[in-house]
Amino acid sequence: MKLRQKRFMFIVAAVVGLAAAVGLVLNALENNVSLYFTPTQVANDEAPHGRSFRIGGVVEEGSVKREADGLTVNFVITDMHKSIPVVYKGILPDLFTEGKGVVAQGRVEADGVMRADEVLAKHDENYMAPEAADALKKAEAAKAAAATPASAPAASSTTE
Repeated sequence: MKLRQKRFMFIVAAVVGLAAAVGLVLNALENNVSLYFTPTQVANDEAPHGRSFRIGGVVEEGSVKREADGLTVNFVITDMHKSIPVVYKGILPDLFTEGKGVVAQGRVEADGVMRADEVLAKHDENYMAPEAADALKKAEAAKAAAATPASAPAASSTTE
């Protein structure tokens, strides 16, 4: 082989090796990325099926139920617009309480219940994930708009 052919083969091999490395890195990232969704997005079927993802919101008041085994907990996450039931088997964080922010990671099954592998409670009273805060604001605005009756047309007063 001539020097030019050897150089060309070296470049081709380097490009193929680089492409393989990039493919492996992208595959690893895709498998480890955990997307974040709100209960409304999950209810609207925007969440991935068959993949783990995170759902965040507020633990609904009166929804926490502990089973007899002492480890399984059922609760509901809401964004004040839609709610998703969650089942978690494990020890909950100390800050986990009703009416407080929470993020659960797991999969939603065919019955619409999320089977959580991990539950994270917010760590600071003033902190909430930006996506969850935006969803709560939108839900409150929609609720307020629905509660406010349509304004009647203003009576026109004419003086003759």
